Amino acid sequence: MHVLVTGGSGFIGSHLVEALARGGHGVRVLDHRAPAPGVLPDGVDVHLGDVREAEACDRALAGVDAVCHHAAVVGMGLDLQDLPRYTSTNDLGTATLLAAAARAGVRRVALASSMVVYGEGAYACPRHGPVAPGPRGVDDLEAGRFDPPCPRCGSPLDRRLVDEGARLDPRSVYAASKVAQEHLVGAWAHGGGGSGVMLRYHNVYGPRLPRDTPYAGVAALFRSALLRGDAPRVFEDGTQMRDFVHVTDVAAATVAALARAPVDDGEVRAYNVGSGTPRSVHDLAATLAQALGGPSPVVTGEFRLGDVRHVTASSRRLADELGWAPSVTFEDGVRALARGG
Repeated sequence: MHVLVTGGSGFIGSHLVEALARGGHGVRVLDHRAPAPGVLPDGVDVHLGDVREAEACDRALAGVDAVCHHAAVVGMGLDLQDLPRYTSTNDLGTATLLAAAARAGVRRVALASSMVVYGEGAYACPRHGPVAPGPRGVDDLEAGRFDPPCPRCGSPLDRRLVDEGARLDPRSVYAASKVAQEHLVGAWAHGGGGSGVMLRYHNVYGPRLPRDTPYAGVAALFRSALLRGDAPRVFEDGTQMRDFVHVTDVAAATVAALARAPVDDGEVRAYNVGSGTPRSVHDLAATLAQALGGPSPVVTGEFRLGDVRHVTASSRRLADELGWAPSVTFEDGVRALARGG
């Protein structure tokens, strides 16, 4: 199979290129920036260009069998002034790429989506069963009431794993752009383009994780603080739960879904990609601090409006249908990240 990876010079994209090449696939990269030396395997065909430009997409798609679409602006976004940048790159870029894929006769697209499409995770009330809490309000957050209550009776909720059938409830600029990307891939597939696979990545970490940017993810921010000799600052009370999954496992899951997902032309299928072992944000900070011999995390009580409290995945569909299972444990992966790997 000859695969185009958009955003293939980036964090997840470069690991995906490596995994595809190891699997014997031909790989081409379309990225707006050149890869750093030594990041991509020898022989990878790199095209410099923007996915928002039809000509760049047409050139990159010539002779390609499938596309892994990773080119995107990532992260929650700083404020609503990020809206034009996110929608331009993520949504217009996806639309331009899909139109070019239709012209090129490409029949398979795998989209790098995200767990953020779910908003808050899955919850159940002891009295009312499964419920969908609304966004957390400023008054509650300022008072330290971080866990969302039952929207019907106000009772504490039990956290559950999110499966792919959960409703989509984007609560940030980035999340809204990811939902739009999924719908665009669906429209392309249903309109005769081919088949689409949505990989809903959870909190990805590992080698080449970007540093010191608001879009890098909490693992990178904690590690950067510790390398400066500072204590990592943990927002809220630190017990918010996430699913941290290693980038090599994410790349393996993506290759499996691209090659073997049971999706016919005209159909789409979503897969959660997580470790299956939820961890608190404080656990991540403490494990990194211990590995680096740095100061213990400081729980600040600060918050970001629009953040979700808990979102953790069930990756059972990926395991059952494709035989995928994560190979890197949280402890091993975080210790390696602390060492720079």
